[in-house]
Amino acid sequence: MRKYRLFGMISAVCIALSVLYSFVGVTQTSVPKVQLTTNPPLEKILPFEAEAEKPQSPVKLTLQAVDASNKPLKNALINVELFTPASNFWLTTDFPIVEGTKLLQMSAAAPDGKLEFQQILPIRGHYQIKVNVSPLIANSFAPYEQTLSLNVRENPVKYRYFAVVAAILLSIGLLGGWVIGGQEELRQGEIAPQSVRLLLSALTIVAIVTLLFINISAEVAEAHGSGHSTTQEPIAPPTQKIQGLEVKLEGDKTATVGRLANFSVQVIDGNTGQPINDVSLQVKAIALEHDLPVFIYKGFTSQEGKLIWLEQFFDGSPHKVEIEATSLPESQRQFAPIKVAQVIEVEGIAPPIYIRLICLFYFTAIVGIGMIIGLLIQQWRKPQLNFK
Repeated sequence: MRKYRLFGMISAVCIALSVLYSFVGVTQTSVPKVQLTTNPPLEKILPFEAEAEKPQSPVKLTLQAVDASNKPLKNALINVELFTPASNFWLTTDFPIVEGTKLLQMSAAAPDGKLEFQQILPIRGHYQIKVNVSPLIANSFAPYEQTLSLNVRENPVKYRYFAVVAAILLSIGLLGGWVIGGQEELRQGEIAPQSVRLLLSALTIVAIVTLLFINISAEVAEAHGSGHSTTQEPIAPPTQKIQGLEVKLEGDKTATVGRLANFSVQVIDGNTGQPINDVSLQVKAIALEHDLPVFIYKGFTSQEGKLIWLEQFFDGSPHKVEIEATSLPESQRQFAPIKVAQVIEVEGIAPPIYIRLICLFYFTAIVGIGMIIGLLIQQWRKPQLNFK
């Protein structure tokens, strides 16, 4: 009897484990998802660097929508929202106005479930990508959403620059503490020894120069774009009517750092006014100051013959939005590539005053630490000199 009970208990446990394993397996594989890949690989992505010596290229982001069996979804409409890393009060980035904002928003048809675009990532930190996948053909699959994240590490060059600046400030503070700690006897009419007065004068000059540097840098950032040189090559008009087609680029003519600008391109039949939905579009947003592409996308027009997207220009310099329309190989209507373009004036915004004060606080703190170390060394030396 005991053997039967033991056998029954073992069987029940095995059945329960099998059911649980099957349930876990189903929950892991029965959910559609979006796979994210980057080029270059994630560990090699660096944020945008102004005045970089080496040519910079946007990061290629590939979003692949798959079903429960990891097969690519067909005829999907993919909506993407790209968010920049959240702001950090004590550790700001090179573009503090961009922190915690939306960098890109677009909705595009993906016949093979894949959406690819290239985007310059301006700052370090954790980016979020909100993806909504829905069917182009009604009821072909259930819509779903997913939030992806990618981390961009800081450029190692910034750490080296900071180490050099910190070493210089620490040395200044160390020298100051050394001088003050070994101060001379006061002469009649003096409120401080001559060496101390010279040191305080030097520190005052350093503080003034630092404040001037911080404020001038901020003013330059605010006026960034007003004095930039732009490319001299001719720019295509925003509307072209060629070979019976009309391609029209519409949207904002001016933009502001930290805010999205709206754009749309429409392709219609120039004779009938009917939308054309079998046209390939290549979109480029180029920073004219360095002739640097900051956003690239190649896709298709919608059923209404349109492509709509919202984009933020994180650098306060003139940009050019350029679209090239080409015919698809399988399309009955074949035509030569048509380009339309528009120059966008971007208004830069100076960092808030508290960011300047935080930078000054860090500089002052490093000098103060060096001064304390210098004072402690002098206090340690005096008893030894008296003892000798």
